[in-house]
Amino acid sequence: MNPELEPFIPLFPAADLSDPAAARADLEALASAVPPADSPDMVIEDHLVPGDPDVPVRVYRPLQAQGAIIWMHGGGWVMGNLDTEHPWASRAAELSGATVISVGYRLAPEHPFPAAFDDAYTVLTWVSEHAAELGVDPDRIAVGGHSAGANLAAAMTLRARDEQGPPICFQLLHQPGLDDRQRTWSARNFTDTPWMTRDKFATAWRHYMGSQPATPYAAPARAEDLSGLPPAYIATAEFDPLRDEAIEYALRLLQAGVSVELHQWPGTFHGSQAIVSAEVSQRQIAELATALRHALAK
Repeated sequence: MNPELEPFIPLFPAADLSDPAAARADLEALASAVPPADSPDMVIEDHLVPGDPDVPVRVYRPLQAQGAIIWMHGGGWVMGNLDTEHPWASRAAELSGATVISVGYRLAPEHPFPAAFDDAYTVLTWVSEHAAELGVDPDRIAVGGHSAGANLAAAMTLRARDEQGPPICFQLLHQPGLDDRQRTWSARNFTDTPWMTRDKFATAWRHYMGSQPATPYAAPARAEDLSGLPPAYIATAEFDPLRDEAIEYALRLLQAGVSVELHQWPGTFHGSQAIVSAEVSQRQIAELATALRHALAK
C-alpha cells in the first residue's frame, strides 16, 4: 500500500452496501469533506433532461470549452448524486478544460437495471441534439465515469455502436466494474481490501440487476464483439477486486482494434483518489484530466 494512503484507510466507511440508505449517508459525509475546484471562470448550471422520467444533470463549462464529457458518478449504482460528485466533476472540468455534464441517474435497488443505463443514454442523446446550445462540438463528445459510472459509460458506447446512435469520440473508464461474474484473480482474492471488496461489489450487482439476467449493456465484459468502439483510457487500482476485469477488457479492446491507454496505479485501492492530499492521488486526477484534454483536442 502507498504509505501516504495507509493512514487514511480507517477513515473510510465499512465496505457494506446491505443498507443502501446508510451507505448513501456515508458517501455524502465522505464527499462533503472534499473541497470542489475553485474556478471562478467556470459556468455551472443545473438542467432537467427530458425523459421518462426526466434526468437531472449539472453542466460545468469552462471558458472556451468545445469538447465535452458525459460523466457518471460511482457508488455501486446504489450511492451518489450530483452533489457528492461535485468535487470531482468540477476538478475534471477545471483541469481538462472540457465541459463536464454530470448525470444524476436513478439508483438501485429502488430502480434496477436498465434505469441508470437508460438515464445515461438519454443524456447522451440530449447532449448530441443540443450541442450547439451547450457550446459543444458534436464531434467531440466523450463518456466516462468512475467504478459503476465507468460501467455505464462503457455500456453506452456499446449501445451507441449497435443502434448507430450519437457519435462518441472517447471513453474514460476509471476503475470500472464490468463483469458480474467476478471470476478474475483479483475479484476472487481481494476480500478485505479498503472501501471495495468482492462481497461489496457482489451486493452492488444484486441491487443493480434485481431479478434480471445480465446482458452486455449491464455487464460490458459479456459483450462478444468490442470492435468499432471509441478509443479508451482505462485506469485501475492495484488493490481493487475490479482490477483484473478492467485490464482484461482493455486487452480485448486492443485485440478488437480499439486504441487503448491503460494505466495501473501501484499501491492504490478503489476510490483512494479521494485522499487528495496524497501525491499519487494528485497524479491520478491530473492524468485523467490530461487524457481527456488530449482526446478532445483531436
